[in-house]
Amino acid sequence: MTCRSSHSKRALLLWAAAVAGLLLSSSVASAQGFEIKSVAEKKIQQLPPGPLFWRIDNFPTLEQANAAAGPAALVAEVAGKVWLFTLGPKDGSSPGGTKVAEIGPVPPISAPEYLLRINSAGGPPGVKTPVHTHPGSETFYVLTGELSQTSPHGVSRIPAGQFMPGHGPGMPMEVSSSGAGDLRALVMFVVDATKPFSSPAMMP
Repeated sequence: MTCRSSHSKRALLLWAAAVAGLLLSSSVASAQGFEIKSVAEKKIQQLPPGPLFWRIDNFPTLEQANAAAGPAALVAEVAGKVWLFTLGPKDGSSPGGTKVAEIGPVPPISAPEYLLRINSAGGPPGVKTPVHTHPGSETFYVLTGELSQTSPHGVSRIPAGQFMPGHGPGMPMEVSSSGAGDLRALVMFVVDATKPFSSPAMMP
């Protein structure tokens, strides 16, 4: 029995690691039904001077968004709209854009190189990610449904049209679709590019 129990535990740990690996840099991933798609990313050597905020703008076209994008900005087309995500100081502006939200301050990190990434994430009610960590911060903006994040600090619920700056590096978390309808959220990351993007974890 002890040997079988040991094998079962090892298999469970390997499964958890494999599922958490779905949160890595693949363009589309699914973790326990929670859909995750990377829609834009870039690496930069230096962050703008802080405190930093994620500013989200909509633009009529991709060309206009790209023309307004600075070195710490990402452009993506999600849910039939063109989005410009700019990491920078509070109260900034992007010429030609319509400001949707400004979220922060983003928890600070220090790294040899930084990865900025935008994920489109979500799924039907009840789906969730495995418990995991990131080597940086994860900021949420909810388009539809409701997103819940469970961490050692408790449970945070974010309805459609609302946002959350998230936690700093190494925070164990589980993200789920907790509303009555399908969740669709935009997730903005600032992480250490020299470390794994996501790692399996346990909730303390």
